[in-house]
Amino acid sequence: MAVRSRYAEDELARSVAGGTRQYVVLGAGLDTFACRNPNAALEVFEVDHPAPQEWKKQLLASARIAVPQNAHFVAVDFEHDSLAERLSEAGLKLEPAFFSWLGVTPYLTREAFNATLGFIASLPSASGGVFDYCVPPSSMNDTQRRAFEALADRVARIGEPFRLFLNPRELEVHLRGLGLTRIEDLDGDAINERYFRGRADGLCVRGGAGRLLSAFRG
Repeated sequence: MAVRSRYAEDELARSVAGGTRQYVVLGAGLDTFACRNPNAALEVFEVDHPAPQEWKKQLLASARIAVPQNAHFVAVDFEHDSLAERLSEAGLKLEPAFFSWLGVTPYLTREAFNATLGFIASLPSASGGVFDYCVPPSSMNDTQRRAFEALADRVARIGEPFRLFLNPRELEVHLRGLGLTRIEDLDGDAINERYFRGRADGLCVRGGAGRLLSAFRG
């Protein structure tokens, strides 16, 4: 969970250096970036289901943490609402935008996933972002599958079952077909090489279920 946020913010920094001034956090949850954003010119749009978004607002108020003027709350039910309409109403411009979409895609239907990707791909050149996803359990070894099945059982028991699994090669073909041609897809080994190489405490990403991907319009 920590490394996926680090990866997203690393990629965001690159996009901002290239001129992007809109950041959309899909499924924002308790993400803190809007409150520690050092760039007053970067508009931050926090998109989430209405209920957890209201809870977050209450937590911010009780902690006396001010919401910056360049932060916007956008209530969206990904399965029923139009993301494009809600963001337009909140002030998103027809300009390049960076999206982070973390901890969300495994819980979506394929239709909702494809609709969101289609919207991102419809924005001007240099738009794109980062998301994480789960590979099919059939592609995991026995140890990985057992660990994944234990996790899947836990989330199912709290009412949030995994629904969407993506084959990396098929996903790449789909992204390129949408015009998202600048793609980086990191498995566990690549993530560990980039962020955990040389650590003495053994901290690393384990298991083969999750991957991190960035994709942008050329």
